[in-house]
Amino acid sequence: MEKSVAILCAGGPAPGINTVIGSVTKVFLKNGYKVIGIHEGYKTLFKGEPNVEFLDFQFADNVYSRGGSALRMSRYKPKDEEFKPDFFERFNVKLLVTIGGDDTASTAARLTKYLQSKNLDVKNIHVPKTIDNDLPLPEGIPTFGYHSAKEEGVRLATTIYEDGRTSGTWFVVAAMGREAGHLAFGIGTAVHYPMIIIPEMFNKTHVTFEKITNLIISSILKRNIMGIDYGCAIVSEGVFHFMSDEEIIASGIQFTYDDHGHPELGNVSKSHIFNYLLQNKLKALGLKVKSRPNEMGYELRCCRPIAFDLAYATQLGLGVYKLFSEGKSGCMVTVDHVNNITPLYLKDVSDEKGKVIPRLVNIDSSRVQMVFESNLHYIAPEDYEAAKKFVKNPEEFDFKKILNW
Repeated sequence: MEKSVAILCAGGPAPGINTVIGSVTKVFLKNGYKVIGIHEGYKTLFKGEPNVEFLDFQFADNVYSRGGSALRMSRYKPKDEEFKPDFFERFNVKLLVTIGGDDTASTAARLTKYLQSKNLDVKNIHVPKTIDNDLPLPEGIPTFGYHSAKEEGVRLATTIYEDGRTSGTWFVVAAMGREAGHLAFGIGTAVHYPMIIIPEMFNKTHVTFEKITNLIISSILKRNIMGIDYGCAIVSEGVFHFMSDEEIIASGIQFTYDDHGHPELGNVSKSHIFNYLLQNKLKALGLKVKSRPNEMGYELRCCRPIAFDLAYATQLGLGVYKLFSEGKSGCMVTVDHVNNITPLYLKDVSDEKGKVIPRLVNIDSSRVQMVFESNLHYIAPEDYEAAKKFVKNPEEFDFKKILNW
């Protein structure tokens, strides 16, 4: 029976997915394999009739430069007892290529271990994908999709900043990022936002809504001293990951709750929460500042990949075949600083429970500290006297005191 390779995408979209799909398809077709695209991630893979499509060169050539994913995606995470070998036996699958984040990779690791127990030699190579840039690749190596999402975010954030300048408005922008602040930091740095708030900043104190609000007001006060009545603050949604349910519920925002009693954050706009709390505090201080919320997330995930990600995702796709031909399995394909394809084994970047450890922003790096020290606007001790024109206690809004730096 003809050998085949199967490609599966799971999680959320990221620019470059189609580039990986196209590149993997082309290189395996060239080397005599059938290529099967699995739609809906793991959702139908173990059902009676999985949702699959045989991929050819024309398919690969049509999709490789497009945004989104030509293979339908799903976040479905199967349990071990759902696993079945039928699909892999039926199509003589020799390699499962997974494109996704840590959950997709860890599920693939469980699945291939199961298939081995059924005497099926199905290898797995994972292509790390996320606009959040939070997978633990070698230092300085991005996940594919991050730079394209950042580029689109910069385009939008620049327009928002221009609106603020034009209308004398402050914008509170919330950016995707799960538990890491890479995207918010990258966008905010590129467009010179006067305030950037990411969870990694709170390395010496707890994350609270009050501290986030006071950081934004710190920037507003500093700009007022400078004679500037507009600006933008970008906040990573990752701050919610480090908040307690009690802190979130006490905000006064009306949430829906899941079966376990946790607030369903996916049903609310993060920027509206931040802006609502900001307006309440500004009114309490007697400061008349017009502010507006702006959510930045879904519009970044399916944009067309920029040249960097087109080339990078192509390398990763071709790298899958290279590692497979070398007998590698249970690893992520990575490209190092000198463009060598190298495997990164999941066991080496996972905790004791098998969960992949996220890569956070290195808050102590000179690159990050330089931005915080030199490119943001906030209240420091030398501003206290001037700030008393606007608030009674400027020390409350001292950037470094808020963060306990």
